[in-house]
Amino acid sequence: MIIRTLIPADHSAALDLWRSCPGIQLRAEDGYAGLCAYLQRNPGLSLAGEVDGVLVATLLAGHDGRRGYLQHLVVAPAMRRHGYARRLLDEAARRLHEQGIGKAHVFVLRDAVDAMPFWGSQPGWQQRDDIQVYSTLSGDEGVVSVGAGSSGAWERAK
Repeated sequence: MIIRTLIPADHSAALDLWRSCPGIQLRAEDGYAGLCAYLQRNPGLSLAGEVDGVLVATLLAGHDGRRGYLQHLVVAPAMRRHGYARRLLDEAARRLHEQGIGKAHVFVLRDAVDAMPFWGSQPGWQQRDDIQVYSTLSGDEGVVSVGAGSSGAWERAK
């Protein structure tokens, strides 16, 4: 797998990849404009993994100046168990460290059953029981449909 910086032109392929993986929750921010804004805000941190010119893995990485945040670490189901996720994670950690960020967080949905064993087995990463996460959604933002059976249309959750 070749690792490179994720770019706006990857959006369509990334969205298809994310939709193919259960446990990934997509929101309006995952649209083209949202991805472009994220990449601009966090230049050079988000990653794409390619095999034979096909996008097979992604990792969105950013920081707030103190802590790193990782999202959408996704490897195509047919390409798993080759160490690709770990390679992306190591590269993101290296790039964050270059910017003075030594601590990062990842938020894993409880129903992301494939992700739980991965994160639980990563050296240096630990599940936190001492904090709770509270989130807010502004406006009419909602979860969009995802998964292998998705029509590909952006659908708002009811």
